[in-house]
This record gives sequence, structure tokens and C-alpha cells, in this order.
Amino acid sequence: MRTRQFALGVRLICLWFLLLFPAFASASLGDRLPDFRECISTCVDENCQRGNSVLPLHLRLFFWTCPSNCDYVCQHIITDRRVSRDPPMLKPVLQYHGKWPFFRFLGIQEPCSVLFSFFNFLAHRNGLAKIRDRIPSDYPLQIYYIAFSYVGMASWVFSMIFHTRDFDITEKLDYFAAGASVLYGLYYTPIRIFRLDEAEPAVKPALLRLWTFVCAALYTAHVSYLTFWHWDYVYNMAANVAVGVVQNILWSGFSYKTYQELKKPWAAWPGMIVAWIIMAMSLELLDFAPLGGMVDAHSLWHLGTVIPTIWWYNFLVKDAQQDIAGERLKA
Repeated sequence: MRTRQFALGVRLICLWFLLLFPAFASASLGDRLPDFRECISTCVDENCQRGNSVLPLHLRLFFWTCPSNCDYVCQHIITDRRVSRDPPMLKPVLQYHGKWPFFRFLGIQEPCSVLFSFFNFLAHRNGLAKIRDRIPSDYPLQIYYIAFSYVGMASWVFSMIFHTRDFDITEKLDYFAAGASVLYGLYYTPIRIFRLDEAEPAVKPALLRLWTFVCAALYTAHVSYLTFWHWDYVYNMAANVAVGVVQNILWSGFSYKTYQELKKPWAAWPGMIVAWIIMAMSLELLDFAPLGGMVDAHSLWHLGTVIPTIWWYNFLVKDAQQDIAGERLKA
């Protein structure tokens, strides 16, 4: 099960918490500090005129420009100044443009988030190998699990791109890929639970075609609204949360029913995976300035999703093998 959908649900809870208790929320004020704006202005005036500033090749490869480099440098100048001047209880490290002041690595804006996103990509890639090696190709659901792996890998690729350099286009691609992953998770869930892939009874193929059309139409409408009408963060989160909640309920019910029937530990894995993700997501509630300028709560959340992803593929394999064994016994 794509773990990012669980994150979206807990993030909505976090949003409600902040709305209910606004006194505990702190705004992102760094980029509005007069000292920060003066620093950027001075840096640009002195270094970015008449092409007298040439950035290293590795920065230019990641589309850093002289003004954006000034922004990065000034973030750390102001942060260092505040840390040396203010006591820790005043929280001298502020966010700039909605992000913590990370130390980049070889031009990569958030290196740990990129690295941990890559770990998730590998988890899906290895999961794809498990699906192909351990589930027979004639098993009807294999194709849906393979598609799940490709959607997951694509999602984490766009996550890596976004955390490498935060641009408007990379942000949108990351959100659209995450949305596709969440919706695909809902798409294949009822296909497995209600076995819509079966030819009998005759109504199932018609339901599968209808369900495929509905999901495709919903995703097209979702992307079209965000692209051509209004880029709305609250709506995007709410839509993903709604889809994720429905899927979680379906899998939880399936897990409970299967465990009651089989009394095998692996049947309870989906519920355990959900609990793991919720605990890992608590890091987002405890958001903190990056340790060493690189490791923040969000990057640790990415790290925390790697094992549940591996675990989920093991569940899919176990479930498929049990399903195949049951069909052989019936035959």
C-alpha cells in the first residue's frame, strides 16, 4: 500500500490541530526579515551585475542562478547571526519561503530528503522484482501489482526531483505524482478485495470497466482543476485524505476478515503497517529545524516509510500465494 496516503491523513489532523490551537503555531517569517531582504539586495547588487559572478558548474547544472544563490547564502548568514545572538528558547532558526535553511550538497537543495526518497524508490523497485519472481504471471492480479510498483517508483522519482530543486513545476509534478499514487492505491484495492478481475459473475467485468473509468475521470478532473482553475493546497490535501481514508478502511476490514478466517499472522500486516506509518508521521507534528542543516522531520518521515513499503510487498506476495493455493484446493 502506498505509504504516502497515510501521511496525508495525519497531515490533515495536524492542520486541524493548528487551526484549533493557533497560539502554538508559528509563521514562516524568515524571508520577511528586513536583515534578510537587505542581505539579498546587497548580494545581488555586488555579485550579480554585468555577469561578474560565475557559479560553479555543479550549481549551474541544478539551475542555481546568482540571485538564487544569494538567497541561499543570505539564509545561512542571517541564521548564523541569529543563532549566535539569540538564546535557544527564542527559536532563532526560522524558515525561509516555507522551508528550513538546509545546507545543500553538490547543488542538491534537500540532500537527505532526496536520499530517503531514493530508498523508497529502491523499495518499490525491489518489490517489483518480488512480484514478478514470486507471483505467477497468469495470476490475474499480478498486472495490477506491477502497475502499483511503477506508479510508486514514478512518485518517488518526482519526490527526488522536487527535493533536489524546489521550483513551481517540480512541486506540481511531485503533487500530481503523489496524487496518482494515492488514487491508484484506491483503484486496485477493491479489485483485490472484491475480485473485480474475475469473469464470474457477469456483472464483475462491467463493474471493473466502470471503476476504471471513474478513477481515470477523477484524476483527470483533479489535475485539471489544480492546473487550469486554482492551485489549492487545502483542496489537494483534502482530496488525497478522502481517497486514503477510504482505502485504509477497505484494507483494514479485509485484513480483519482474512485474519479471522486464516488465523495467520501475515493477514494482520496491513493494520500493523498503518500503525507504523502513523507513528512515523508523528515526526511531522514535532517539526524541528534540520539537524546539521540537513536532517529534518520531513526527511525522517521519508526514511520511516521505507520498511513499511518493503513490508507491504511481502504482504501482497503472501496474499497472492494464499489466494492461488486456495484456488488449487477448490480445483
